[in-house]
Amino acid sequence: MGKTFTPLILPLLVLGMALVPVIGSRALVQDLFMVLCLLVLALNWNMLAGFAGLVSVGQQAFVGIGAYAMFASVILWGMDPLAGLLVGGLVAMALAVPVAFFTFRLNGAYFAIGTWVVADIARLAFSQWKALGGGTGTSLPKGAAQEMLGVATVRGLIGGSKAAAVDALTYWLALALVVVLLLASWAFLRSRMGLGLQAVRDNALAARAVGVDPLRLKALVFLLTAFGTGICGGLLFIQIGRISPGAAFSLLDWTAFVIFIVVIGGIGTLPGPVIGVLVFYGLERLLADYGTVYLIVLGLIGIAIMLFARRGLWGGFVQRTGLDPLPLSHAAPAAPAPTRS
Repeated sequence: MGKTFTPLILPLLVLGMALVPVIGSRALVQDLFMVLCLLVLALNWNMLAGFAGLVSVGQQAFVGIGAYAMFASVILWGMDPLAGLLVGGLVAMALAVPVAFFTFRLNGAYFAIGTWVVADIARLAFSQWKALGGGTGTSLPKGAAQEMLGVATVRGLIGGSKAAAVDALTYWLALALVVVLLLASWAFLRSRMGLGLQAVRDNALAARAVGVDPLRLKALVFLLTAFGTGICGGLLFIQIGRISPGAAFSLLDWTAFVIFIVVIGGIGTLPGPVIGVLVFYGLERLLADYGTVYLIVLGLIGIAIMLFARRGLWGGFVQRTGLDPLPLSHAAPAAPAPTRS
């Protein structure tokens, strides 16, 4: 059943999600866009913490860097916002090199604190960038998002206003990022490098003994997740239209919620962040009107999962049923048939 579930159900789910801008309301498109972006961030953080063993609480640094690089591309260099997304990803990946140089010297909780400190330093540094509004931030030039590549085509496809077409285009880009990340992560984790990465996470000394280079693999994952997080940051702020250091480098929005999503869904599993973001969205819709009670309930649920279901909702489901539509392990080779002498 597991082997047929994925190729049959997942394309149908993606198709159904792709039709939302055509058949759904603009408010629904905006809500699901944010859910998809959180899922992109969760998939990247899960790869970093769940598979590479690098528990970062500073991923908001790359969200902010990617967003600010996109704004700089549009405002200072006159680029199309979609081209600015790629610039944002590349700048985030480039700045991840010196970050890795310093933080990789730390382990465990010290690494987590180190990444948080780096993110706060980035927030303070970008708040000094006067050309992009300094501490108060700035907005995209009027019409920049509505005139970007693809908006006219989308508007002709779905009708409506230019603003609705921007929402639809950014939504489809977020959905494409989710699909690409899921497929690329599955292929990578089932490759020799991916299996080596999981071996490093489980026992770095044993992995090194069989020829795996832990530093090389962790650095590769750190750079790639910075690239994906930077692109997502730029995409988020195209849709928002305005940026400030506090919003771009928000620990709560871009890291704390993401960690919650991964933990309740199942850290170290591919479907875990998908399950987690659905639970998060449901709780948000159910409890958002209760103010701080909403955050308290999220915290209590996260604590309960960590105490009583450490594998998360998806990990517990797989453990009980044995059904895994996205298996990461390879089947052991069959024993050779005995030969008759």
